[in-house]
Amino acid sequence: MSESEEECSDNLTDWPVTEEWLLAVLREHHKDLKDTSAAITIIEFTVKPGCETGESVLSDILAVTVTYCIRGDPDGANHSLNFIIKLLPQDPFSRFFVTEAQFDLREIKFYTKVVPDIKAFRNEICPDEFGNDFDLLPIPKCYFADYSPGETEPETIPPSSVLVLENIKPKGFMSVDFATGLDLRQARAAIGAIAKIHAASLCLKVNEGKILSEKYPFLFQTSRASDSYQQLVERGLPQLFEFLESRNELKEISKQLNELRPHTKDVIEHLLGAEEPMALITHTDFWCNNLMFREVQEVCECAILDWQMVTYSRPTNDLALLLVSSVAADLRREHSNSLLDLYWEKLTSTCLKLKLNIEEKLGYNRQKLGEEFRKGQLLALLLCIGSVDLALGNDRMEERLVELLKDLYKENLLTPELCNVSK
Repeated sequence: MSESEEECSDNLTDWPVTEEWLLAVLREHHKDLKDTSAAITIIEFTVKPGCETGESVLSDILAVTVTYCIRGDPDGANHSLNFIIKLLPQDPFSRFFVTEAQFDLREIKFYTKVVPDIKAFRNEICPDEFGNDFDLLPIPKCYFADYSPGETEPETIPPSSVLVLENIKPKGFMSVDFATGLDLRQARAAIGAIAKIHAASLCLKVNEGKILSEKYPFLFQTSRASDSYQQLVERGLPQLFEFLESRNELKEISKQLNELRPHTKDVIEHLLGAEEPMALITHTDFWCNNLMFREVQEVCECAILDWQMVTYSRPTNDLALLLVSSVAADLRREHSNSLLDLYWEKLTSTCLKLKLNIEEKLGYNRQKLGEEFRKGQLLALLLCIGSVDLALGNDRMEERLVELLKDLYKENLLTPELCNVSK
C-alpha cells in the first residue's frame, strides 16, 4: 500500500514554482478563454510542503495557493485556486523505484486518458444524469500534467513528471488516522465512491466492446504487479512470523501461513488477474490513507486519491482491501455483508443510469460478488503483509491484524486451494 498525500518529504527547494509556470497552469485551466496569454494576471501566490515529513516514496508534494484576475471578467472579482503538485521524489533510490515501475506515469495517464474518456462517455450516454463530475468520479480535479521519460542520447536527461491536482482540504475534506480506521459512515461513503468509478469504467468497456487493459496499456499489468507485490510480501513475512511466534495462540496461524508462503506469488497473480465479464478499472491501493472525507448537509462524502497502482482487475479486490485493512474487526464482522449490499446497489444503480443492466447483460449477481469477495480477502491480507511494518508496534493496529488473521483462519481462507493453486 502506498502512502497518501498526508505523508511526504518536505525537501522540495530544488523545484521552484515560478510565476511563469503558474501562468501556464492557469491558462490550461481556463483554456476556454479566447486570449489566455494576456487575460490572466497573477496577483500573489504561496508555496509550501503539501504534507508532513513522512514515509512516502512515490511523490514529493507541494501545496500552492494562487490569487489571480481575469481581464474582462464581468464581476471583476479576484479568483483563488488551491492545488497540489505531485513531483518525482528527489531521493535517487525512491525516484528510480517510481520511474522504473511507472507509478508516476500511471497516475498521470489515469487523469489524462481514463477520466476524460469516462466524462465523454457520460456526456454522450446520459448528460443530465449526474449533477457534476464529482457525482460520478469522486476524485480531485486535474489542472495540469506533464510527463517525460527522459533520454540517453545525445546526452542523459533524467525522467520528469508533474501532476497538478485540486487541493480538496480547503473544501473541508479531511484524512483519517490509520490506527483508528474508518467508522461505519466513512466506510459506507468509501464503498459508494469506488462503486461509481467501477460502474463508469465497466459501462465504458461494455459500450466500446474493448478490453480496457488493451485500450489503456499503461495500467498496472498483472504480471508486473504480481512481481512487485510478491517482493513486498517477502519483505513483510519475516516480520510477521516473528510477531506471530511471540503469541502462543497464533502458532497454528503462523504454521498455515508458512505453508502458504511458497504459493503467494501464484495466489497474487491469480487474484489480480482480470476475470470477465466484470473486469474493470480498480484502484488496487484502496485503503483509508488514500481517502479523504467531509460532511455536506449531514451526508458523508469520500474522495479517492493516489491512483499510481490503477489496474484492470476485479472490483472485489478494492472492497476486500478496504475492509481488511481499514476498519476495526467488530465493524468488519458485523457490517461486511451490508457494505457489500450497499456496493451492489450503488454499482447497479449507477450502471443503470449509464444504460447497462449488469444482471441481464453480464449475467453477474450479488451472490457472485460475495463469492469473489471471499477470495479477495486473501489477496488483501497478502498486500497488507507487504506493509505490515505500518501495523507492528501499535497496539491497536496489532490487535486489528490479529483478529483479521483469526477470522481468515477460521473461515479456511489461508490456503492456496482457495484460488485453485495446488499446495
